[in-house]
Amino acid sequence: MKTTKLTKDFTNGSIARQLFALMIPFMLSNALQVLYSTIDMIIVGKYVGTAGLSAVSQSSSILNFATMICLGFSNGGQILIAQALGAGKKKETNSIIGTLFTVILSMGLVFSLIIILSKNIVIKVMNIPPESVLMSEEYLIICGLGMIFTAGYNMVSAILRGMGDSKRPLMFIAIASVVNLALDILFTGVLGWGVAGAAWATIIGQAASFIFSLYYLYKNKKDFGFDFKLLSFMPVKRYVKMIMNLGTPMAIQSGFINVSMLYVNSMINSLGVVESATFGVGVRIDDIMNKISMGIQYAALPMISQNIAAKQLKRAEKVVHWAWVFSGAFTVIFLSLYLCFGKELFMLFSDDTDVHALSTTFIKAIVWLFIPFAVMRGTGAFVQGIGNVKFGMVLSILDGVALRIGFSWLFGIGLGFGFFGFVLGYALAPYGYAIPSLIYFLSGMWKNRKVLADDI
Repeated sequence: MKTTKLTKDFTNGSIARQLFALMIPFMLSNALQVLYSTIDMIIVGKYVGTAGLSAVSQSSSILNFATMICLGFSNGGQILIAQALGAGKKKETNSIIGTLFTVILSMGLVFSLIIILSKNIVIKVMNIPPESVLMSEEYLIICGLGMIFTAGYNMVSAILRGMGDSKRPLMFIAIASVVNLALDILFTGVLGWGVAGAAWATIIGQAASFIFSLYYLYKNKKDFGFDFKLLSFMPVKRYVKMIMNLGTPMAIQSGFINVSMLYVNSMINSLGVVESATFGVGVRIDDIMNKISMGIQYAALPMISQNIAAKQLKRAEKVVHWAWVFSGAFTVIFLSLYLCFGKELFMLFSDDTDVHALSTTFIKAIVWLFIPFAVMRGTGAFVQGIGNVKFGMVLSILDGVALRIGFSWLFGIGLGFGFFGFVLGYALAPYGYAIPSLIYFLSGMWKNRKVLADDI
């Protein structure tokens, strides 16, 4: 396989060194992405208060639903690109990339309309506290208008991940983070625009990142593998079908997980604004660990895909083993920090002493989440990398619906544990993905599966 500065060959060489070199920029990228949304919550918590904090955290979960659907289809394209490169079919990547551009940006426009038109219904269904309703409407309208930039950035990042490039996504998200931080302080802190200021800062930051990424890739189109000709943006029927076949289960997977999150949020919101704000902050802190460690999975996925396409199955298995080593080490470090300084982390987001007091309850329940996440960094990348997205969808439905909603209701309402029970149910749900995917990988039943790259 011929490489460029935007593409990498993972079918030979040291797996540990390649995975480490690839995952560090991805982890930093994801850390910045978390920082991007965390800044909104910290500044809103300081300048607007608990009601504003609740509005941003709950509205973000709605927007995240649309983002994850688009990301599901982007990741379908990522798998196609990685396997095409692994099989030496570089010429086909131009058509795959052009098709993916058209599909994802169209989805971004559609979701903008859906979010804006359905905002009042969703706010009512989620039981958002009355104090936060008007601010939630503002946030949804403004961020909904910018969904095309959110979808576009995630699409470009997915394409580059499929090529094995982790440095450019880091550069693009760094631009968004810097712009967002500066405008957040200006709009919300200095000008006093409240939650609307945080929303405008978010959207302008995402737009700046997406526009710059397009400019950069156009200037480096030879290495990127896409010529940016108008005709190349015409969707190729075969690749649309393949992206849909891969992306639909992944989008459903993301959708179910986010729907379950909305349901759990709804149950917790019914307890009051303090519980709503505490859960919102806690999930954001959990998201820091989740997103950063997801960089390991992002790095493992193209390595697995290339080696599966090149028929190097033993090497693909070793990638999973090294992903477990790195994710296990990261989990131990983060969990130690969280148990020692968890309450202090909550204090960064809110000055409300009631939120600080309830944070201890959240931490006691959420710690069960970290073990399955460590396992999933390897097995999740493997299930996606070999293209078995339908199996991944089934596991996510088990995680997102049967267990996340079921356990949250069981412990929170059925057994009467209240806030602790809701969080505990949320924390135990990922075992529904981690355990079956681990069995699938270790059993070797995947070895007779047809290689996706054969049909590209």
